[in-house]
Amino acid sequence: MIEVNGDSHPWREGMTVAELLKEKRYTFPMKVVRMDGRLVRRDEYARTSIPDGARIAVIHLTSGG
Repeated sequence: MIEVNGDSHPWREGMTVAELLKEKRYTFPMKVVRMDGRLVRRDEYARTSIPDGARIAVIHLTSGG
């Protein structure tokens, strides 16, 4: 299991950040992903594997006035 924004999520061998975002339907274009406190760059989502037990934070960025 992994933790995504405080909730448990099933883990599987080889799971990437990109796959997780797709599974969770996080499609908002402006977001930041942190894994175990480390920032994951957008261009690394598809090749960054998630280890079992990881803590993932997906933060949607908003702007406005």
